Amino acid sequence: MSEPRLIPIPRFADHRGTLSVVEWEQQLPFLPKRFYWIENGDTAAFRGSHCHWENEEVMLVLRGSFTVLADDGRTRTEFLMNRTDFGLYIPAGVWHKLSDFSDGALCAVFASETYQPADDCRDYQEFLAACQRDSQ
Repeated sequence: MSEPRLIPIPRFADHRGTLSVVEWEQQLPFLPKRFYWIENGDTAAFRGSHCHWENEEVMLVLRGSFTVLADDGRTRTEFLMNRTDFGLYIPAGVWHKLSDFSDGALCAVFASETYQPADDCRDYQEFLAACQRDSQ
């Protein structure tokens, strides 16, 4: 299984502003089938708190900041998403929870699959049991 990791997003800045570019086959580890975003949330709220069995995601902060907890069943890592020149790759089988949204934060997500409710594991104990089975 791949590890969660930051992916550099090329950006070009001059007096006209900053242009950031994501080219599917160059920056992303998959060809996206879905794109969605999260905005205008309560700063005390959280999103996610689940894993996907098949779906992979790359999360970007487009405005503000938020924190992502990534948990592969052995290691828990927090990523502060506050730079628009990095995306966070979340492989399939990694529990993730988004929290600590700044006021006005905007999170964009590229997903490898269309939405399938059966792909979501929302029970942390079930997730840990699957991780234990996979490591044996």
